[in-house]
Amino acid sequence: MRLIYDDLADEHGDLDSLVAGLPDAHWDLQTPSPEWVIRDQISHLWFFDQRAVMALTDPGAFADDIQWLMENGGTDASIEPGRSIEPAELLAGWRADREKLIDVASTVDPSVRVPWYGPPMAARSFITARLMETWAHGQDVADALGVTRRPTHRLRHVAHIGVRARSFSYMLHGLTMPEVDVAVRLTGPDGDEWTWNESDHDSVTGSALDFCMVVTQRRPVADTRLEIVGVAAAQWMNIAQAFAGGAGAGRQPGQLAVED
Repeated sequence: MRLIYDDLADEHGDLDSLVAGLPDAHWDLQTPSPEWVIRDQISHLWFFDQRAVMALTDPGAFADDIQWLMENGGTDASIEPGRSIEPAELLAGWRADREKLIDVASTVDPSVRVPWYGPPMAARSFITARLMETWAHGQDVADALGVTRRPTHRLRHVAHIGVRARSFSYMLHGLTMPEVDVAVRLTGPDGDEWTWNESDHDSVTGSALDFCMVVTQRRPVADTRLEIVGVAAAQWMNIAQAFAGGAGAGRQPGQLAVED
């Protein structure tokens, strides 16, 4: 668990380094998310880091907050706090509450089930999901700034939750998941081979970065170099979604350059 907390803190730090020195005007640069600018991406993370603390410490209050969120714009409510304050205040608030999240999570039994907007998760997976969200929204910020981020070993956390979310992706689309395993064979940034599942028929093979881009819907399959074999694998990759909430629209082919 300490490794996950440290990796989450490092993921926070990498995104922080992209925005900490930005002129105020650049916080309003458009990101690939329709109508969301950079400040909205940071506000979204800040908002849900606060909700994560609530889910860990007061499940009853969190359940009430879900109802409030549904009645007040859903995910879009998460960007309003950041639009009402200056970038320096937004950055300070996000820094304080992301540290609070790690402090609180470190006191929780890793096996405890934590409520969230999708199925409840063990605390270990819950923190992994926060890392995945930070990485994904950090990609939106990087794209807005025209920056190519260096992939790190932390992608393994993102890839793992992407693999585990296969059945969730089908549920979101109202589809029945085929009773077929899909082997996932990825190459990490340091050349390590990361594998999940075994299958003689269906597989997804390629770079961890490409896979993580697809399961977080930051790139469509067509804009990656993933090798996909089998009907079940192809269907999954076209609907893959590692994050909670409704089925996302993803990015359009050619919208953004393929990562090297």
